Amino acid sequence: MLGIEAGIDAFVASTRINRYELGIHRPDLLTVRKLAKVLDVPVAFFFADEDDEIAELLLLYKKAGTPVRAEILKMLACL
Repeated sequence: MLGIEAGIDAFVASTRINRYELGIHRPDLLTVRKLAKVLDVPVAFFFADEDDEIAELLLLYKKAGTPVRAEILKMLACL
């Protein structure tokens, strides 16, 4: 279902997504963008694969409104 929603041909969608999940193959950037859109996550989320904390921060930042994002950036700029 995810693969089909991301525009992957229905005949191979399940297999391709499975191979991405297992690390057998890597999706190209266009496919990553489509998957991110379907899953409503930032593209960078897929590249935070070895750091769950960064992945969580990316998700929370994306969901935050503009004023909260501005405050976060302001706080981090002071470091």
